[in-house]
Amino acid sequence: MKKSVKDLIILENECLNDDSHKIVFQAPDVDSDILPGQFANVLVKDSQTTFLRRPFSFYDVDVDEKSFSLIIKKVGDGTRKLCSVRPGEELSVIYPLGSGFTTPEKDEKVLLIGGGSGIAPMMLMAKKFAPQTSNIHILLGARSQKDHIVLDEFEKVGNLLLTTEDGSIGEKGYVTNHSIFKEISSFDKIYTCGPNPMMEAIGKIAKDNNIFCEVSLENTMGCGFGVCLCCVTPTQEGNKCVCTDGPVFNINELKW
Repeated sequence: MKKSVKDLIILENECLNDDSHKIVFQAPDVDSDILPGQFANVLVKDSQTTFLRRPFSFYDVDVDEKSFSLIIKKVGDGTRKLCSVRPGEELSVIYPLGSGFTTPEKDEKVLLIGGGSGIAPMMLMAKKFAPQTSNIHILLGARSQKDHIVLDEFEKVGNLLLTTEDGSIGEKGYVTNHSIFKEISSFDKIYTCGPNPMMEAIGKIAKDNNIFCEVSLENTMGCGFGVCLCCVTPTQEGNKCVCTDGPVFNINELKW
């Protein structure tokens, strides 16, 4: 799908917990070419403090309903304002931007790992690639039970595993402390998105076990076109813009 800049109508704003909302946009031109890992850049309307657009990975794409969904977490003035939008309002959105995750081969055993806002592309990944492989495991990490969201949706699309730092649900600890890593060598591919320390730790485990692994970086991406250079990251081939060369990278490309 060719990227475009459009004013899109808000169809739904669902509060998921104290910090996160699911925003559904009406998008008449949306199609199935949008890949998990790609993102949309949203302009914060009528803001005196937020001038750059805010990037969000696609959480869901509904071709039949001509809509897509984003998960937005309140972390600053811009995202708090976006979470306050009402159905019927319009927001300026540039989409789809960036590269997506590689499609797994048929019947490969796949592990999707999401932390924080990084759970969003894992949902679209599981939905889109389910026809390719029925052996999808999804590992999600959060600080506590109240920080986990849309678990019922994830249970529909894969074998769901959870961790919390306080042990209130799932296994206690970070995602890398989960017992699934005792059998990590049985997986063919790992895909992950979340905080950099989490992804770096997962990338090291993947390298040590010679497992294909892709990460979706969450650098600040103001323009989405590689112009503002907010999102540059070092790679084995020199500095690259995450918004255009990524946000999805194979771990072997990165200087980790």
